[in-house]
Amino acid sequence: MEAVPSSIAGAMLSSLFDYIFERLFASSEFLNFARLNKWKNLLPKIRAILDDAEDKQTVSRAVKLWLSDLKDIAYDAEDIIDEIATNALRRRILGETQMTGIGSKVCRFFPNCFTGLNLSSVKFSARMGSKIEDITVRFEGMVEIMNALNFFVRSGEGRLERVRYGLRSTSSLVDESRVYGLGMDKDEIFQRLMYVEIGEIGVVCVVGMGGMGKTTLAQLVYNDEKVENLFELRVWVCVSEDFDVVRVTKILLQSVTKEGCRHSQGDLNSLQLQLRDVLSGKKFLIVLDDVWNENYERWDVLLRPLLAGAAGSKVLVTTRSEGVAFIMSKCGGYHLQALSDDDCLSIFASHALGASNFDGHPTLKGVGEEIVKKCKGLPLAAKILGGLLRGKVNDDEWKNMLRRKIWDLLEERGGIIPALKLSYHHLPSHLKRCFAYCAILPKGYEFDKNELVLLWMAEGLIGQAPEEKQVWDKGLAYFHDLLSRCFFQRSNSNKTLFVMHDLINDLAQSVAGEICFHFEDNSGDKLPASIKKLRHLSFTRCQYDIFRRFEVFDRAKSLRTFIALPIDTSSSTASCYLSKDVLQELVAELRYLRVLCLNGYRINKLPNSIGHLEHLSEDATAYW
Repeated sequence: MEAVPSSIAGAMLSSLFDYIFERLFASSEFLNFARLNKWKNLLPKIRAILDDAEDKQTVSRAVKLWLSDLKDIAYDAEDIIDEIATNALRRRILGETQMTGIGSKVCRFFPNCFTGLNLSSVKFSARMGSKIEDITVRFEGMVEIMNALNFFVRSGEGRLERVRYGLRSTSSLVDESRVYGLGMDKDEIFQRLMYVEIGEIGVVCVVGMGGMGKTTLAQLVYNDEKVENLFELRVWVCVSEDFDVVRVTKILLQSVTKEGCRHSQGDLNSLQLQLRDVLSGKKFLIVLDDVWNENYERWDVLLRPLLAGAAGSKVLVTTRSEGVAFIMSKCGGYHLQALSDDDCLSIFASHALGASNFDGHPTLKGVGEEIVKKCKGLPLAAKILGGLLRGKVNDDEWKNMLRRKIWDLLEERGGIIPALKLSYHHLPSHLKRCFAYCAILPKGYEFDKNELVLLWMAEGLIGQAPEEKQVWDKGLAYFHDLLSRCFFQRSNSNKTLFVMHDLINDLAQSVAGEICFHFEDNSGDKLPASIKKLRHLSFTRCQYDIFRRFEVFDRAKSLRTFIALPIDTSSSTASCYLSKDVLQELVAELRYLRVLCLNGYRINKLPNSIGHLEHLSEDATAYW
């Protein structure tokens, strides 16, 4: 059965459409192809309904398949745009080299590029015209199907993600008997709450990826007896994605006064005046749970009535974004770390067996320990997996769970997967494609940020700028933005390297669908359903790599990335061997290849045919 992309693949497709449309208007070389004008009419029509299609694919297989085919066409369209841009660059270089008298040297380097310029230009235009026409027909076919599927255009600036996931709601109540591993974190937060900041409201931010236990930690602190004695007033507000200052102010006022209906009306000014009067001179603790807002002005407005509180008043914030922490707190955030396997095991057991240990079911402990390792320290994952086994004490049922992918298991129950998907949906368009590209990295792979930025640059994911340093700086900014949003985390073994949590890696694979694939020796039965749709391929080097290992990818003619991992910039460590047939019969035929990384292999000479791969980027050649 053909694999169908997940319900979040459409979000990446939206960003791809935006990128294609931007390219069409960005350069004059596309004006020579009149057929592209049809794209300028077709693409906005399709782009306008992608939000609705993304929602409907959760209940309609027809919509899922439509989106899958559409993504394939969009990538083919991008390939054509790249060919046109590359040809324009080639002609520009030729014009410059002929003027400087070094054209013959350039022609020898690119043997097929510069002979018979006028004739080759005519042939190129004819070939591109045929390809553009083919893509246009395919786009028109997608529009016909689109009309039959009865999509509608979403109004307003983007959609509110709560339409799909529901506005998250939390309360201050917590079952402390099922909480493990947060004792030291709780003590640290309490110490920060005790610190009195003169003349301002102290803000403490807890930062961590979805499912890490931020809300649970805030609940523990909120209900601690010492905290109750420390503050005259305590208020809990679940903010979620909708940082509406009026809504949050109403909740604060209703919670403090215990008079819900009376304060349900009124404009922001009257609400804030009332809240200021109620809080005046009182020492309070306000918990703002699950904050996404990175708009300083909104935070500044919300803060104004809180300044009337007594010295020592505090606001405790939980968020997935370090950017939120920097906006709301001058001290930055407190980063919540993953739990130990032992603590996760206790959480898992409490939900699966109703006990904190396996004393009553010793035969299940070994399997339970292996299941918990999949959680990688994420308490919500341990809780959900434990809940799936609630009341089940048969060894076979536990072993069956162990054999399944953790992403599939968690997606069945909900909870953490929607939380992670929501983090992805909150990314700006340019970061969505960069993150999806990370699906080529295997689980647990430790990477250098400079390596990843170079790959993004080579793939054209950063965009263009007059100077290469500007592109590089933009790429670093992209990386740090994803890092601040907890998509990456520092490696525990080497603080100069980074890694993705396993579930974040699963998220990247879910987003990328069939376009990205990491190839292991033992993954022969897990190949993409459609090799032809594959665009980015990475693989773990073996001591001796022969052509047979890669033979199946001979059908992946649209590959843009061919990377051997781990990437190691030290050529002195090269100790593996790659069959020359892989280069001559596979790599040399990948005419859309942008990144070729074969570091770690003992390669003395590249075949001349590699020189025909005109899309290879300078940013990628650093790895050869």
